Amino acid sequence: MIITLPEPSQLGINGSIFENEPMKQAYFDADARRKTVSLTINADLLAKARDAGINVSRTAELALAEALTEHRRARLKTEIQRDLRALEEYVQELGTPGADLRNMLRDLNAL
Repeated sequence: MIITLPEPSQLGINGSIFENEPMKQAYFDADARRKTVSLTINADLLAKARDAGINVSRTAELALAEALTEHRRARLKTEIQRDLRALEEYVQELGTPGADLRNMLRDLNAL
């Protein structure tokens, strides 16, 4: 028994198997206070972004939020794959839990 994850093309618009069920989840408090930090950024890139009127802080914040989302998505995918492998090993070694339940019910009905 091999269980695989759906391909991205099989997912709905929101990244969900079910069209109307969004997968978005906030991984941080968007209303938390801002903190001043020091970043090292390519000087030419920074100058051109500022000249273009791009809010560098907000853009960095959005990029970090996206990177965090991708990190969590990759970690979740790894955990799901590990769990599916464990389930496959269980089924290969002991059979399906449903078969055990059917046997138990059959035995109860025989009484």
